[in-house]
Amino acid sequence: MQNLRPKSRNIIIGVVVVIAVFALFIFGSQFFYLFEKVDAQEIGIQFSGGRIKDVVGPGVYSDFGLFVSMIKVSSQAIPFSVEDAEIITKDKQRMGAVVSGDIFRPGETEKDVLRENWSKYRGLYTDDAALVAKVQDFARQAMKVCVGGNTFDNNTIGSARDELRECIDDELNDLAGSVGLMVRNVVVPNIILSADAQAGLDAIVQSRLATEKAAQDELKAIAQAEAEQARVEGEIRVEQARIQETTRQQTTLAELERQRVAAQLAVIEAQRANTLAELETERQKIEATKANEILAAERNLQIRKLEADAMEAAARGDVALRKALALLYAEHPEFQLVTIAEANAAALSATDKIIFTVEGSAPTIVLPGPGITPTVNVAQPQ
Repeated sequence: MQNLRPKSRNIIIGVVVVIAVFALFIFGSQFFYLFEKVDAQEIGIQFSGGRIKDVVGPGVYSDFGLFVSMIKVSSQAIPFSVEDAEIITKDKQRMGAVVSGDIFRPGETEKDVLRENWSKYRGLYTDDAALVAKVQDFARQAMKVCVGGNTFDNNTIGSARDELRECIDDELNDLAGSVGLMVRNVVVPNIILSADAQAGLDAIVQSRLATEKAAQDELKAIAQAEAEQARVEGEIRVEQARIQETTRQQTTLAELERQRVAAQLAVIEAQRANTLAELETERQKIEATKANEILAAERNLQIRKLEADAMEAAARGDVALRKALALLYAEHPEFQLVTIAEANAAALSATDKIIFTVEGSAPTIVLPGPGITPTVNVAQPQ
């Protein structure tokens, strides 16, 4: 019994721990959530105390508090398509239409819309089937408003289909916006007509085609007649244009010939004027050259005359000087000796050698060289 007591105690402790962990997971989810992942195509709505605390984008989030939780809402486009085969037009015609598009729930940037509408339209934000059903009802309402507001032709023919689509788009978004939804890419891919309406429309189309064909045939005949008339008139115009062009070209050639002759005359006149100007310039140069030569000759003559006068005056002065010297030498012979001595002195330089000898003797000078002693021998007269 004593050996079983510790085992029983361990079993009891294990059971208590399991119960505690189970209770923690059951009741603890009201007080925290850990590492809750929001994918790229989702948004997360964080709650605290039953109220929206925040709207977050993709990421991983944790929170602690009293009654905290997170609900993830898809941000992907939810496609829808709806068909209504019985719609009455403004002119009481029966037709049907198919409308399709994409539904978008409020996103991370529409936090106020989620806070305002969550309590009323939570099912639309979390249940795709409920969302599509609601938008299909809105689309049927929009189809009845837009189709019923126009005539059969305005709903089915030509560009009226674009106007119908725009009308349904506007009406549908007004209705969806009241519950915080947006609808994009609305198209009307098909218009449904009853067999009678289709037959009547085909008859109308055939009648229009026949009328248009008759009108086209008439227009074609008129166009052919006008084309033939235009062809004849064109040939006449072409011939007239050819004659006019020939006349114009001949007139142009005559004018060009006149301009050419006038240009030649102008060139000849210009050459004649240039020749006369060159001759006049040459004459003026010759006259100027002759005048310069005469002036130079006159000046040379005056210079020669002045030079002759100067030479004559210099000669007279030289003659007078010589006469005075001759008279001086005649009256004073000693002055002549002084003059001779001065002349001799002036003829000697600092490097000259002077040898004094006895009057009547002739000196012999031997210049120095290799092995020769300089010798001066003065021969005595016999």
